[in-house]
Amino acid sequence: MAHTHFTSIPLIDVSGLYSEHFAERQRVADELGRAAREVGFLQITGHGISRELRDGLVDQARRFFARPLEEKMRFYIGQSSNHSGYVPEGEEQFVGGSKDLKEAYDVNYDYTEAAQVYPLLGPTQWPDSADFKREVSAYYRAALALGDTLFRGFALALGLAEDTFAGITRQPTSQLRMIHYPLDPDPVADRPGIGAHTDYECFTILLPTAEGLQVLNGDGQWIDVPLVEDAFVINIGDMLEVLSNGHFVATSHRVRKVSEERFAFPLFCACDYPTRIAPIAGLPARGERVYTPVSCGDHLFAQTAQTFRYLRERLEDGSLQLPDGAAGLSSFGQGRREVTV
Repeated sequence: MAHTHFTSIPLIDVSGLYSEHFAERQRVADELGRAAREVGFLQITGHGISRELRDGLVDQARRFFARPLEEKMRFYIGQSSNHSGYVPEGEEQFVGGSKDLKEAYDVNYDYTEAAQVYPLLGPTQWPDSADFKREVSAYYRAALALGDTLFRGFALALGLAEDTFAGITRQPTSQLRMIHYPLDPDPVADRPGIGAHTDYECFTILLPTAEGLQVLNGDGQWIDVPLVEDAFVINIGDMLEVLSNGHFVATSHRVRKVSEERFAFPLFCACDYPTRIAPIAGLPARGERVYTPVSCGDHLFAQTAQTFRYLRERLEDGSLQLPDGAAGLSSFGQGRREVTV
């Protein structure tokens, strides 16, 4: 399996996934499948998420990130019980040691029905703004529902039953990141917003406010993702590549140094914490690669613990331990491939 020599990102109207006619849903699913196999990235319209919901999310992000740092740090992610809250610049450090030029606020599946069972599930840490919680929660629910629709489409694209993923996405480890990329006034430094990586989860639903995202094609060239009116960017993650037995590809991407202030809102669509991520039975392998199964939640937690400063410090002092069999950074899915930036 190899990436193709694509030079543009497919644009697909997914409104047919909501049709009562199976043939129409299958038609759109086939388009999704082609994009997932050949590029690993696509943009979608016809998703049904209103401009009002999107604008509300962007407005709350602007308001929160405009606060002084000391105010934002009152909601520091290291104080939460389920890895939610404010992420200051420099908190994350990916493989290779680079520090990204960004700040973020992370919102998880707001799991309040029972006592916390897993590290990434629990009540979200919200800032002291009822408007923030209302607007961001409304967008999260709508985007998560869109994720369920896309899961059905991807299942059809693989020739599987439409509800294949429904039983493992009931209380998912799906995180919404509200990311702020400030404009770097240094005209010399070439510091990226986010360095090259693939996403850990099944797929990502991204709402950006400006250009800056780039995707690596099979020729090793970085292809710009244009900003399309009313469109979301969708990209395949490591876990869906594994579940599809290599039929779908997780593609490396990065955010170049921005020429204007930029906000981005990725929802990382994942499965329930205990889900075993392995090729779905009956799907023939595409290529010669053999995928090692992992636990969805344990893998996500292990990667997170090795990336965030506050969790690395707990690993170092022994107050936190990685799950048994935890993989190192960039050692699963597409992350095992060397990426030249």
